[in-house]
Parts: sequence; C-alpha cells; structure tokens
Amino acid sequence: MQVDFESELWIWDARKDESWTFVTLPVDASDEIRDLTEGIRRGFGSLRVRASVGSSTWTTSIFPDSQKGAFVLPIKRAIRKAQKLEPGDTAAVTVELLDL
Repeated sequence: MQVDFESELWIWDARKDESWTFVTLPVDASDEIRDLTEGIRRGFGSLRVRASVGSSTWTTSIFPDSQKGAFVLPIKRAIRKAQKLEPGDTAAVTVELLDL
C-alpha cells in the first residue's frame, strides 16, 4: 500500500528540546492501514515504511498517535536539511508499507 499526501511538519511536544519532527498521515489512510495491518504491527504499534519527501527516500517506521487518530511519520534532520524544510512547512510525502 502506498499513500501520497501533504502535511505540515510539527515538533513532538514531549521532545521539543530535541526537535523531533513529524508529519501526520491522513485519518482515512490511517484507518485503512490499521485495518490492513491488524496483528502484524511491531513495538509501539509501529510499521516499517519507505518514505519519500522531495528527492529524499529512506526507510523508517510510522507510529500510531491516539490523540490525532492517525499514524505519524518522523522526518529526520538530514531529510529536513536536504529538502530545506522547517517545522510549520508543508511537505508532499509518500509512504509505502513494507510488511504487507
């Protein structure tokens, strides 16, 4: 399954000092992912994905966020720098599930 979406970069409140930056997947896509991956999620409900933002592609995990009702994707510093993104910017993102 592949999800293409646009989302604003935000900093995780619990780690503001460390600048952990994320984007939120759409709720409808997150619902579909939950349905497809019941019983195969890893620690913390995570799922392995291949993510792309601009010309950058990397392998990481998405995590469920109960407050948002959606999965969230961490955007590491190297990707933000390569794509010239800051928290508050909107990025075009592609996420492909790897464990289906």
